[in-house]
Amino acid sequence: MRTYSARAGEIERRWFVVDATDQNLGRLASRLAIILQGKHKPVYTAHLDTGDFVIVVNAEKIGTTGAKTDQKVYYRHSGFVGGQKATTLRTMLERHPERVMRQAVWGMLPHTTLGRAMLRKLKVYAGPAHPHAAQKPEPLEIQA
Repeated sequence: MRTYSARAGEIERRWFVVDATDQNLGRLASRLAIILQGKHKPVYTAHLDTGDFVIVVNAEKIGTTGAKTDQKVYYRHSGFVGGQKATTLRTMLERHPERVMRQAVWGMLPHTTLGRAMLRKLKVYAGPAHPHAAQKPEPLEIQA
């Protein structure tokens, strides 16, 4: 037996659509990271992007456990002295619900050029509509 290693031309990508309504943020993000990396496929190869495309709809209706909506804080920095800004999860969900999902998934992907390529396959939308109907995405059920 020889070890199989996928080649870039042999990778078949599928499109999935996931409804984030009442899903736990962390559990959904970890499942999406597995799909984006391609770890759910038998042809998974660590040095290639073998993952599929994922469309997340209703990101504004994502759920969390406990008091995370008020206690979880997102930080960003402008690069200038005193330029650190802090935002709670509740505020982020009101203003930019797509960023919450994208940051949660990014934290579970490798922080390399390959990880950035995987993250580009994630499409997040706050509402139920998305412009990817031409790709014929299949619904993906994620158990809570």
